[in-house]
Amino acid sequence: MPNPQPGEAPAGADVAPVDVTPLVQLVSPTGERVVEPDNATYRSRVDHLTSEDLRAMYRDMVLTRRFDDEATALQRQGELALYAQGRGQEAAQVGSAYALAPQDHVFPSYREQGVLHVRGVDPVDRLRLFRGEDHGGWDPAEHGVQLYTLVIGSHVLHATGYAMGMQRDGAVGTGDPARDGAVVTYFGDGATSQGDVSEGLVFAAVNGAPVVFFCQNNQWAISEPTTRQSRSPLYRRGEGFGVPSVRVDGNDVLACYAVTAEALERARSGGGPTFIEAYTYRMGAHTTSDDPTKYRDRAEEEHWRQRDPIDRVAALLRAEGDWDDAWAAGVEEEADALGERLRAEVRELGAPPSTAMFEHVYATEHAQVAAERAWYQQYERETDQTTEAAR
Repeated sequence: MPNPQPGEAPAGADVAPVDVTPLVQLVSPTGERVVEPDNATYRSRVDHLTSEDLRAMYRDMVLTRRFDDEATALQRQGELALYAQGRGQEAAQVGSAYALAPQDHVFPSYREQGVLHVRGVDPVDRLRLFRGEDHGGWDPAEHGVQLYTLVIGSHVLHATGYAMGMQRDGAVGTGDPARDGAVVTYFGDGATSQGDVSEGLVFAAVNGAPVVFFCQNNQWAISEPTTRQSRSPLYRRGEGFGVPSVRVDGNDVLACYAVTAEALERARSGGGPTFIEAYTYRMGAHTTSDDPTKYRDRAEEEHWRQRDPIDRVAALLRAEGDWDDAWAAGVEEEADALGERLRAEVRELGAPPSTAMFEHVYATEHAQVAAERAWYQQYERETDQTTEAAR
């Protein structure tokens, strides 16, 4: 069996029971490599990662958190209408995103800032929706990432359909590593209670679709704990549909990378879907409209703060002699620059041109959309002329 859940709660601590269901772990909370016979397959998937790769993961996790903190502050200052925090989930997102190939496609929900960062989506563009200026913010084709999904679980069906389309386009199981692709869809523990997720699992299973269902179990669906959502560990939801499933330590960036890399390799080769449950913790609020002090206590939060995913990578780098204070200071300087950019440019964001609604409707130019765009442009010109004449 894989390694047990890292760390029990301190004796006498008044926290929710710690789930001890076995999970895949490659790095302990204190930064040591976990070497056991049961995780040998996953360990082999990280053997090629160098100290520079680990440093890159650390950097991307730090930048993701700084983005998260700055976006939260901007909302508090009235510059954003809403923001969904992801503090504590950096390892699950960055680790899994590092396993993606350029031709893979991502269907996020609304909290996957680490995935968007790794895929190169501009940080300012990520906040257009939350500022209320745009329904999207980036071109999905450019980064292989669909736009945010605010309707819980609905995008899981979209991801499955996209994966089935890749099958029919002959982009799966050809043996060409530059062509074969897969889909990853990210959602939370609460979304597993939605019918759309179950339907996506049905279609993926019976069609052998190349899709990875990546569930970030941060243990709270707003104020509802997972104990109120499922009588068994969430990864078993996938097993019930005949989908190979695995539970991974979501605060271990290397384990998340290894598990996702295996699932994606199987999907690209035509081996079908996988369900991954990344067992992690939402250290912040569900969104900036939420007050987590109403439903969880400080002891529980402190228990998980001691298992911070960024601190774990730092501890690993130090333990293996790959930590450098000057380099770490450079990462912090880069994070400061990111914060300054966000504070300056988000305030300057304006609404896109009205004709932007006609963009990205289809992958290529469509006659009906082109006609509707032309009609709308003419309508705008006539409206402007009428307004000007009335003055």
